Amino acid sequence: MSGERGSVSVVLAAGILVVLVLVLGVADLGRVLAARSRARTASDAAALAVAQELAIPSGLDLQTLAADYAAANGATVVACTCEAGTWDAVVEVQVAVGDLRLVPGSPMVRARSRAVVEVPASPAPAG
Repeated sequence: MSGERGSVSVVLAAGILVVLVLVLGVADLGRVLAARSRARTASDAAALAVAQELAIPSGLDLQTLAADYAAANGATVVACTCEAGTWDAVVEVQVAVGDLRLVPGSPMVRARSRAVVEVPASPAPAG
């Protein structure tokens, strides 16, 4: 019996270590999912702002408009396929996740949104 003395402490320490790693993993996952949500919100806002500018032009630069809306939502624009005279805008943004506990570095999350301006059909002539 004296050879097993202290074995419970080793098992308990291993169990605590496993729980700690799981908790840190769940925290990292939460940070990544929150960053993904921010990226989606930013890309949606930027694409909708550009689509509104395409529908009702006010003379603003489309790239700058997309960058402004993305920045207001904590993201940076990676790509903006939006040209005056077209009816759709595709905006891709990225958001930094921040430092994770289990993974070194600061990964980035990307999101892409497309907004299309639908032009109403001309009404039929009364007759």
